[in-house]
Amino acid sequence: METLHNDEDAAPVGVQEAAVSTGSLPAPADVQGLLAATHERYQQDRRGAVADYIPALAAADPDLFGLSLAAVDGAVHSVGDATVEFSIQSISKAFLFALVDSELGHETVRQAVGVNNTGLPFDSVMAIELNAGRPMNAMVNAGAIATTGLVPGSTGDERWVFILDGLSAFAGRDLHVDAEVYRSETASNGRNRSIAGLLRSYGSLAADPHETVDLYTRQCSVKVTAEDLAVMGATLAHGGVNPRTGQRVVEPSVCRDTLAALAASGLYERSGDWLYEIGMPGKSGVSGGLVTISPGKGALGSFSPPLDPAGNSVRGQRAAHYLSSALGLNLFASRPLASGDASSG
Repeated sequence: METLHNDEDAAPVGVQEAAVSTGSLPAPADVQGLLAATHERYQQDRRGAVADYIPALAAADPDLFGLSLAAVDGAVHSVGDATVEFSIQSISKAFLFALVDSELGHETVRQAVGVNNTGLPFDSVMAIELNAGRPMNAMVNAGAIATTGLVPGSTGDERWVFILDGLSAFAGRDLHVDAEVYRSETASNGRNRSIAGLLRSYGSLAADPHETVDLYTRQCSVKVTAEDLAVMGATLAHGGVNPRTGQRVVEPSVCRDTLAALAASGLYERSGDWLYEIGMPGKSGVSGGLVTISPGKGALGSFSPPLDPAGNSVRGQRAAHYLSSALGLNLFASRPLASGDASSG
């Protein structure tokens, strides 16, 4: 299988030794310098293609590229097009999962939605049939639609307020829907309507299929920036407290559940390769957004529209691979304890 990562994406050995997964982020000036160097390193990568199955996304500028890192102490470092707005798309799945998990609890969500990777594309219908009508995980379309069906509220309007208020709390600012993207997706979401109907026929969708798909389409059309994604991810990295606003959005146990689900399925059928190379929970969206999270440290948000065949940002993946080493974000990287760091026996 093709990989977008190679040895050139790994940080220099000296940098890896200076920043390991344990401990804290490097000094702020070093973080900003590494972000700038990474942006320059991958700005000219022309691989990938802008998503065109949603007409409103096809007009995206392929040269846009922004990086932002939000630390759990509230510091935010950004370079490039990090404040350009784009629709959040599938990245919303991660944060809606957290909001619903917070309302319904760990076991209820696992039983209703699932937490295992399908190994198939994000919009697969076959995955539902192969799993006796269950969606398997919240990071693919079937699971995200099932999760949206669990949103509390007695009306569609109440459920929408729950979704938008929750996403805004994660971002630390009021978010809004991109009306053009919403209209475009509504006119082209026949596959999602079919998925919702199939889930309903199996008893795996708790709410009306048409209303649920509309809510899901609206949440995917919410506008964010790479900085927003970094802050949203850093809220999960910070035990559910938004590092910019100080607001508790969800409990630490919800962050644990969400990060586990992301680690298993956040990059779709490439999730295993992603963990092997980058070593962080992450979530991508077809508009070119990508968020990667290092618990206890912070999160990296990126925006670059050209995608690989699995629907993940090409530049975003390469930047995350490089910075996971350079900033010591990889959860699976560590160094032996130095003499005197811990007592033996």
